[in-house]
Amino acid sequence: NLKCIMHNVCIYVLGLFKMRKRDYEGFLCSLLFPEAVRRSALALRAFNVELAQIKDSVSQKTIGLMRMQFWKSAVEDIYRDDHSAQPISAELWRAVRKHTLTRRWMLRIISEREKDLEDKAYRNLQELEDYGENTQSSLLYLLLETLGVKNVHADHAASHIGKAQGILTCLRATPYNSSRRKVYLPMDICMLHGASQEDFIRGSREQNVRDVIYDIASQAHVHLQHARSFSENVPHAAMPAFLQTVVLEDYLQRVRKADFDVFHPSLQKRNPMLPLQLYIRSWRKIY
Repeated sequence: NLKCIMHNVCIYVLGLFKMRKRDYEGFLCSLLFPEAVRRSALALRAFNVELAQIKDSVSQKTIGLMRMQFWKSAVEDIYRDDHSAQPISAELWRAVRKHTLTRRWMLRIISEREKDLEDKAYRNLQELEDYGENTQSSLLYLLLETLGVKNVHADHAASHIGKAQGILTCLRATPYNSSRRKVYLPMDICMLHGASQEDFIRGSREQNVRDVIYDIASQAHVHLQHARSFSENVPHAAMPAFLQTVVLEDYLQRVRKADFDVFHPSLQKRNPMLPLQLYIRSWRKIY
C-alpha cells in the first residue's frame, strides 16, 4: 500500500544521507553505477560502513562482539529469505535477491571486522594487506556481482585494489587514531625506521616517521599498479566497481606532495575536484 511504499522511500532517503556523511567517496562512486544496480551498490557500501563504525562507536569489546553477532545472524537470515526491519538489512535482502550475491564475501567482511576489535597494531604489512583483502576486496567482489561481472582478471584487479585501499585507509586514519592515542601502523616498518608509537601520538613530522609513511604508501602504489596491469582484460562493465582507484590515486599524489607528512593539514581537506575526476574516469571507462 501507499503507506508502506512511503515508509520504504523515507528509509532509503535517510540511508543515503547517512551514507553520504560516513563514506562520502564511496557514496560518490556508487552514484556512477548503472541505475539498475545503484541501489544495491549503496546497500553494500552502507553495510560495510556500518561494520567499520562499530569499533569506534563502542566502549567495550563485548558490545562490539554482540553487534557483530547481530550482523552475522542478519546475513544468515537474509539467505534464508528472511530479514529484519533494520534498514540496511532490508536493503541487503533486496540486493541478494536481485543479484544472487555470495554469502561468503559478506561473512568474511564481518569476521575480519570482528578480529579488528582486538584493537592492536598490525604486526607487519602482510597483516594489513590481509585486512584489506578480507574487507575491501570482499566488498569489491560483491560489487562486481551486482554488475554481473564474472571475470578472473577483474577478480585479480579487485584483490589488489582492496589491498591498496586497506593500506591507505590505515594511513589516512593515522592522525585521527593518533589523537586518541592509538597507532595501528605495521610494527615491522615502524621498527625498521626507529619510529615509536609515541612519535605518532605526538604528531611527529621527523624524517623517520615520514619514512614509515613512504614505505607503506609505496606498497599501496605497487598494488594499484598490479591492479592496472589487468586492465586490458577487464570488461568495461566492471569499471564502476573500480572507481575507488581515483580516490586512492588522489591521496597518494597529495601525500607525496606533502613529502609523506601524514599529519600535514592539506591531507585533512576534501578534494573539491573529486566528483569531476570520478565522472571523467567513469566516462572514459578506465581505472
